[in-house]
Amino acid sequence: MMKPAAPLIALALLAVSPLEATAQGEVIRSEKANFRLEKVAGPLEHPWGLTFLPDGSMLVTERPGRMRLATPQGRLSEPLKGLPAIYNSGQGGLLDVLAAPDFAQSRRVYFSYSEPGEGGVNGTAIAHARLSDDGTALEQMTVIFRQLPKFNSRQHFGSRLAFAPDGTLFATLGERGSQRDLAQDLGTHIGKIVRINPDGSVPQDNPFVGRTDARPEIYSYGHRNPQGLTIHPETGQIWEHEHGARGGDEINLPQPGLNYGWPVISYGVHYSGARIGEGRERAGMEQPIHYWDPSIAPSGMAFYTGDAFPGWKGDLFVGALVKTHLARLEIDGDRVVREERLLEDWGERIRDVRAGPDGAIYLLNDHPDAAIWRLIPVE
Repeated sequence: MMKPAAPLIALALLAVSPLEATAQGEVIRSEKANFRLEKVAGPLEHPWGLTFLPDGSMLVTERPGRMRLATPQGRLSEPLKGLPAIYNSGQGGLLDVLAAPDFAQSRRVYFSYSEPGEGGVNGTAIAHARLSDDGTALEQMTVIFRQLPKFNSRQHFGSRLAFAPDGTLFATLGERGSQRDLAQDLGTHIGKIVRINPDGSVPQDNPFVGRTDARPEIYSYGHRNPQGLTIHPETGQIWEHEHGARGGDEINLPQPGLNYGWPVISYGVHYSGARIGEGRERAGMEQPIHYWDPSIAPSGMAFYTGDAFPGWKGDLFVGALVKTHLARLEIDGDRVVREERLLEDWGERIRDVRAGPDGAIYLLNDHPDAAIWRLIPVE
């Protein structure tokens, strides 16, 4: 794979200037669209993941361990009953949520969370359940995957979910912070992207099936803390982004069986300023297609395919936590060719980004008193 272009400045980064305001309801003028920021539903405590249901309503998770149903009109339900025990500390809690492709028939939803274990250990788990007919509870809850081994750590759970066109489920798993060397160990799920069937079984065409030294669920490895995952609407390729340390946030196009380098190579440095591993490249390890330095702390990721913002069609949107903005990335094939930063003046940590069925772009801000927001076009 070719090396990524240098970050930001060489990509003709476009500041959104001038902004009239980022207050709710006021016009925000950007490079290819004018829009308003509109609050949909809240308050929510550190919301983490959002998924749309066929009727336009949404399921939203709160990291402390609650899932709620929200209507497009802004009505927010009481927390759903039926969730499992959840480890809620640091970066852990109730994380992503995703409606099954056949939700209209099955009413099944998938969610990821940090699962407590004996002796104070914890790890990312994935479960599915049926949303009750009255929308108040999760029924028939079944855990279908557990990251192994578990550790006593409050960091780097990863945890984004995405269904591929063939019906398999991809999930991102962080390297738990202190266990970064295990991202290179195929005998663990630490620092990996996994691919499973909807019932949790292993697809027989996974790259490490049949190897005694590897976990069969592994699709790719050498990842740090991936909190963005989406499927390209035309090619079906998975796109993933992950946090670097100090700099070196990456976008990757994971391929089966390949090694994405952490912690051997990185475009960032350790928080101490020390060099990471062997530098930026090594034979047998893949290069990102794009990276950020300094770090923006990306979270959430979605391609825009709607009609409400014609100038944004085909663009990739990424939320930023530390740099508090929404990145709009123009894509040419598998290259990022231009970047625009939206909502910088809003000053909110953006945790998740979704393209809504109504053509709006939906956001979750990461805050004790947060909400579901949407960007709607203005002529």
